[in-house]
Amino acid sequence: MSENVRNGSRPDKHDLASLAFATQAVHGGNTTDSAGGAIRTPIVMANSYLLPDDPSEMDWSDTETLSYTRNSGFNQICLQTKLAALERGEDAAVFATGVAALHAVFFSLLKSGDHVVVGDVTYEAVWRLMAELLPEKYRIETTFVDMSDLEAVRAAMRPNTRLVHTEAIANPTTKVADVAAIAEIAHADGALVSIDSTFTPPPFFRPLELGVDLVIHSLTKYINGHGDSMGGVVIGSRRLVSRIKSEALVDVGGSISPFNAWLIMRGSVTLPLRLRQHFSSAEKVAAFLQTDPRVAYVYYPGLESHPQHEVAARQFRGRGYGGMMAFAVEGDPDTQNRFVSNLKIITSAVSLGHDESLIVHVAGEARGGSENYPELFQKYGHLRLSVGLEDPDDLIADLSAALDATFGTN
Repeated sequence: MSENVRNGSRPDKHDLASLAFATQAVHGGNTTDSAGGAIRTPIVMANSYLLPDDPSEMDWSDTETLSYTRNSGFNQICLQTKLAALERGEDAAVFATGVAALHAVFFSLLKSGDHVVVGDVTYEAVWRLMAELLPEKYRIETTFVDMSDLEAVRAAMRPNTRLVHTEAIANPTTKVADVAAIAEIAHADGALVSIDSTFTPPPFFRPLELGVDLVIHSLTKYINGHGDSMGGVVIGSRRLVSRIKSEALVDVGGSISPFNAWLIMRGSVTLPLRLRQHFSSAEKVAAFLQTDPRVAYVYYPGLESHPQHEVAARQFRGRGYGGMMAFAVEGDPDTQNRFVSNLKIITSAVSLGHDESLIVHVAGEARGGSENYPELFQKYGHLRLSVGLEDPDDLIADLSAALDATFGTN
């Protein structure tokens, strides 16, 4: 423990890099309330801040000085300080949602005539942005490619490729990208690399250390962890993040509210503790599902049967394999729905990374990029399971009982 923490003072952003992750999670971005002396960062529910006596020399688009919360609010700045430290980045820009953060990257870095390489399995909002909206509105070209095939990534690069975007563990198939290799390919052709790391939050995985230029998280998920707020973040070099703040935060909006920033600050304190439970339980749940003959398939990077298990083992270096998996039971969509309705502990709801386990059934009908899903996904659809913080034995018992109720006992 550093001397300033032992003595009770709050470490500023210059101290954070020297601290262990668990200490950063507790103290990062925190500041003592100068008015009342509270030792936790207060919620400052203001959209405007006191100007200097002579504001004529002010930069009205400044994102570091407190003037107007669309540009920079007190809670926003505290959260950015913390998240940059957790990812070991130079700076961070926080937004109202994860999609706003993704859009901010694309809006700021791309222009008409540019080309982007994107994973052929990607978050549905990214698919629509890259397959429909950006090409139609701004003539930005996109090539969707299997990110597990490095030769295909290399072949997709063009002279006008400005960005390669992927997910470390793809949503929903859990396909694992070799991030360091992809970054090397992109940089050799002068392109930047952005990673949606929502499924792989720190300290589990830090893509910046493997050469990635920008990391995006939906803060709504694991980093908040309690299912009660929304937010997104872009983390990277000060040069790139400053550009994103200037172009996509100040002049497009999408700013996070003070209350949501405060909630995410509070939730992130327990991130390292929660991730250990999420990941440990997920491995046990995936192993159980794989052994039940009524389960058609299980995709979880921690299983040796996973197509990219070796890549995941090397890349994540024994820290775990995440808390997300996809599976299906034998049968048609109605059978999948009956199985979900028979669950008593696991909740049928969208989102992920909450304290409670969440499951969502997606049938096999065409969705953005679903033609690139594995054959079993197309045959059965899939159940996306986010393993929560419940006791894993209770989760396994719930799944087992739901299987029995759906198919009858073995």
